[in-house]
Amino acid sequence: MIQQIDYFAIAAPLTLALVAGLVLVLDAFLPARRGVKSALGFVTLGGVLVALGFVVAQAALAGSGTLSTFCVPGHLAGDGPPGESCSFVVDRLTLVFAGLVLVAAVVVVLMSMTELAEGDIPVGEWHFLLLCMLTGAVTLPASRDLIMLVVALELVSLPVFALTALKRYDGRSSEAAVKLFLVSVVSTAVMLFGVSLLYGVAGTVFLPRLAAVFSGELPAPGWAEGSSSILEAGHGLPGLVTVGIVLLVAGFAFKIAAVPFHSWAADVYQGAPIPVAALLSVISKAAGFAGLILVLVLALPGQSATWIPIIAIISALTMTAGNLLAMRQRSAVRLLAWSSVAQSGYILAPLAVAFRPGGSSANTAVGASVAYLVIYAAMNLGAFAVVMLVSRTVPRNELDDYRGLVSRSPAAALALAFCLICLAGLPPGLAGLFAKIVVFREIVDGGAGWLAVVMAVNTVIGLYYYVVWTARLFTPERAAAPPARRPFPAVWVAIGVAVAVAVLFSVAPQPVLDMTFLSATY
Repeated sequence: MIQQIDYFAIAAPLTLALVAGLVLVLDAFLPARRGVKSALGFVTLGGVLVALGFVVAQAALAGSGTLSTFCVPGHLAGDGPPGESCSFVVDRLTLVFAGLVLVAAVVVVLMSMTELAEGDIPVGEWHFLLLCMLTGAVTLPASRDLIMLVVALELVSLPVFALTALKRYDGRSSEAAVKLFLVSVVSTAVMLFGVSLLYGVAGTVFLPRLAAVFSGELPAPGWAEGSSSILEAGHGLPGLVTVGIVLLVAGFAFKIAAVPFHSWAADVYQGAPIPVAALLSVISKAAGFAGLILVLVLALPGQSATWIPIIAIISALTMTAGNLLAMRQRSAVRLLAWSSVAQSGYILAPLAVAFRPGGSSANTAVGASVAYLVIYAAMNLGAFAVVMLVSRTVPRNELDDYRGLVSRSPAAALALAFCLICLAGLPPGLAGLFAKIVVFREIVDGGAGWLAVVMAVNTVIGLYYYVVWTARLFTPERAAAPPARRPFPAVWVAIGVAVAVAVLFSVAPQPVLDMTFLSATY
């Protein structure tokens, strides 16, 4: 049997993988000159833009349908729902996440060109690892079996260790890389244990078939006789399924820095190069949420009574811990790190009302989470780009270093102020306000009133540190500012791209919601 591969369906990750190989070859054979190093950055940027072009083409040509490949023939997969035997599926959810990752990657690559201009980091290795990470991040939302899901998630995680440590002879970067490595190894082990339990019970790795087995629609191999559902077969199987779900959720909670698996975030963000911190806060987080949504909504809808309370509690604890810890920070990067933890709680909240009887459908709950994630990504990237610009003159990069930024660099100060106001959910940052209203509405409609109260209180807490930082931008300086270095043009382009996206979402937020709400019924 010859496997039929739809190369158009895998065009985006395939392009990124090929460009990663090209960058590695060019770096090995071309002379190490400044112009060549800049050229590698443009090759990487070109590869990302080509991959983004393929995603746009898929969105335009596929319409409301789907593209699929790496499919097991029906006579080998057995009976079940349509499309259950395909490992790679491009649907609306895949396109939204892939588009988010690649647009964010444009900003991260531009920030990387500024970081690499210092000459302390090997350029070829940096761009190669970045492209490998992006390949995994684009592949993950299209994964429809547990094996590809885990492999793609590790392809997202593994290159980040090296990217964090590439700033050689920097103790903080090495410490951050070790912490991230240990946390990721533990999370992967926990997740694989959960995956093995679910596979052992259900006898399949495909997400739709898992859903059918755990919902009682299909018998699992070896348990069909005398039992209409695997969960009625006894032998402690319902308990094993519950343990598997808890371990799987815990593994993804590490990836998105959710409480109680959040303690690594601030130290890693502060020790890593700022482009890597931005990458962790947006691209890596988006990949983690994509995997979590796929597992919960596609594979485990029949077990929603088990995981909905877990997600609700994690969401409430995450937004509360993130906001309280962010209030105490004096470092700009650490504040953004804890703010990112709090934002993860807001993104998780709508998932806590998916499949709730009498509440919102899974489509609207997932759509609210994805819409919030898209808007958050734009604001956070803009903030990190300005933080990187300021870090070129003040290495400590504390909040007090931003006093009077409006007089030193009006454009950067206004851009940062706009992004912070959007993250706080205040006008004129209508995108952030819109995102919070959408999430709040889904929680209330889903009947989780206590979670809505927790979110409202945390939103008020978050206003404090965002407004305090914004006020510093317009406060007169206490002393003479340090001499500014000439900014690398790429960082200004990154700021412009991020702020332009943020302004677009503030002017026309409704299309974002229309785009992210899923057309398929899960």
